[in-house]
Amino acid sequence: MFFGWAQLGIPPDGYGVIHSKTHGLYPRLVQPGEFQWIWYKLIPTNTETTVLHLNPVNHTFSAENTLPSGKIYSTFAGLKDDFSWKINAAISFSISPDAIIPLFNANTISSQEDLTNYEKEIAEQIESVILRRIEQEENFGQIETLLKDGENPDFEKQILSQFPFLHNFSLKVKSATFPDFALYRQAKGLFENYMVVQKEYASGDIREKAKDRIDSMFRFDELELYGSLLTKYPVLLEYLALENRRR
Repeated sequence: MFFGWAQLGIPPDGYGVIHSKTHGLYPRLVQPGEFQWIWYKLIPTNTETTVLHLNPVNHTFSAENTLPSGKIYSTFAGLKDDFSWKINAAISFSISPDAIIPLFNANTISSQEDLTNYEKEIAEQIESVILRRIEQEENFGQIETLLKDGENPDFEKQILSQFPFLHNFSLKVKSATFPDFALYRQAKGLFENYMVVQKEYASGDIREKAKDRIDSMFRFDELELYGSLLTKYPVLLEYLALENRRR
């Protein structure tokens, strides 16, 4: 009477993925406490069940860098602060059970070992996204809150939006050193204004040089024409000399 039940052999803390020789991958994940009867499980050796454990993933990371062009801005403004930052943080999450069957269909995982490796890759991807966002100026407001308070729910939601198949995601900053973001913006603004002025000056200087070069070319062409005429008509020299004496 128990043959054909999908949950047989699945531990309370596990999930089952059923694959059969006759019907391929069973489209539903076998979850604890949920009873499913599959008739083709009655066929001997027709089905194989892969048991998975969706354990919480804990990943810590450390990084340090400077804000974009921070050293240039600080040097320009004569500041000692090079706008560097340092962070030691931890993320935690678990893979949603709803993602398991799609991952099997995509041949991304087929065992607990594959799932563990996949979880590690996702943790590293999340780390990379966090570090990239720290360096993007449009996120400075959120980053200030994150680094000062150690967490930022809005920032977590934005990260989670890129990884919607995660459960119970959290980001906690254990320790951090961070620059004065307001001072960074001021130094950046001063540098950008300086570059605009320099560009305008350089453009005006180039235009003047180009004008002088064109005038010189016209003058050279004019002298070349006079030389050609005097060579061809030497009598013009006598005429010009007479004109000068009259003046």
